[in-house]
Amino acid sequence: MRKHFGAVMLLLGLVGSLPAANWADQLFQELSKDFGPVPRGPAVQHAFVIRNSTAEPLRIASLRVSCGCVVATIDRNIIQPGEETAVIARMDTTRVKGTKTVTIFVHFDQPHNEEARLWVRAIGTDDVVLKPDTLAFGQVKRGSSPAAAVRVTFQADGKTHVTEVQAESNYVLARVRELSRQENETVYEVGAQLRSDAPVGRWFTDVWLKTDNANMPRVRVPLTVEIESLLNVSPSVVALGDIKVGEEVERRVIVRGVKPFRVVGVRGTDGVLRVRDSADASKPIHVLTVRFKAAQAGDFNRALEIQTDLDSGASIGVQASGRVTQ
Repeated sequence: MRKHFGAVMLLLGLVGSLPAANWADQLFQELSKDFGPVPRGPAVQHAFVIRNSTAEPLRIASLRVSCGCVVATIDRNIIQPGEETAVIARMDTTRVKGTKTVTIFVHFDQPHNEEARLWVRAIGTDDVVLKPDTLAFGQVKRGSSPAAAVRVTFQADGKTHVTEVQAESNYVLARVRELSRQENETVYEVGAQLRSDAPVGRWFTDVWLKTDNANMPRVRVPLTVEIESLLNVSPSVVALGDIKVGEEVERRVIVRGVKPFRVVGVRGTDGVLRVRDSADASKPIHVLTVRFKAAQAGDFNRALEIQTDLDSGASIGVQASGRVTQ
């Protein structure tokens, strides 16, 4: 009995000593991306999405990588509660021969001092050439269905067959057709078309080719696109600064639309935070005045939603933040 009791206590001690899940890791939707076999030459990239599901602002103090073949960037380093951003990892495949795994260190210093570790991996190969090197749609209008195509050449191999094509995103319709086959190479055309209901924003995805070649069973074709929003706001975060109780400050916000529109309302306002449009006419650009009257000491954070009469009542959010002192 004593032996069993001692074993149980030892097990409990080991479980108690296991490290807790990293707080910073839980902010990410995913922590790794395997690009698989990639032609050496075209850059590949992936967005690691961060969502602030906490009640406090997050701040990313720094990004660093374990290899110079990867560059990591972020759209903004302060993420307010409820907001999303992404760490963009871009790998230079000209510097990747064989299998390469790179770690990205994301250091947070607010509200806690912790570090998340992301990794990307790719297998560089000289046996496949893409022209152009990506399905790059550029900037396209929301609601359109643009198409793009690349040629995929399997060099020094006239026996490889593409058996299947598949897009990672449901908003991409992919196709493939064989263009030519010779003793020393095989050429395919890979096409992609965006669905008209694809979401706005800048995003990256992949089209994958499945082959009967055991050395490269899957080949990745990167796709990039930026779908313009019906509305854009600048700045997206209104910095109110440090204000004393009883003082009042004003800030300007510019809202742009793809066509003339009216601002029909702003959610989130009250006697402390008010928003006024400079004109009630239908215009492609509106200048809004945000007026804040400091009522009590402490940090102030407020999400506003600017409502318009654009297609189906399009709206856009803006965050107001500041600090009130005595």
